[in-house]
Amino acid sequence: MFEQTFLMIKPDGVKKKIIGDILSRIEQKELDIIAMKMFQITRELAEIHYEEHRGKEFYEDLIKFIISGPVIGIILEGEDAVKIIRNLAGKTNPKEAEYGTIRGDYAFDITKNIVHTSDSRISAQREISNFFKKTEILNNIK
Repeated sequence: MFEQTFLMIKPDGVKKKIIGDILSRIEQKELDIIAMKMFQITRELAEIHYEEHRGKEFYEDLIKFIISGPVIGIILEGEDAVKIIRNLAGKTNPKEAEYGTIRGDYAFDITKNIVHTSDSRISAQREISNFFKKTEILNNIK
């Protein structure tokens, strides 16, 4: 199914300077990058993004980490984009992620796990609208 998804390179991925490798892996999967930008997430936006984890013991650690440095948000498009990017990222817990995945190759901690990926088409739509303005998306569509 042709669809859009969202991927975020988190502050640890930016700091480790592995942006190029992550983009290269995406391109090898023949997904189109529709929009991409580097930005700093505000606490308010982080709370919206991690709303489903509010009240859990790790919630505050997630918030502190995601606002600790710049991130790169990317809208991707292609056949089965959500599934492809989830597989490319690897399991959320890097200790369980296979080598050859982004988290399996670069991450060491479940909170600082290099990338965030949408887990469904519905999540992708919500996350894209949270992090990108409609004009940013429309201006980048070919």
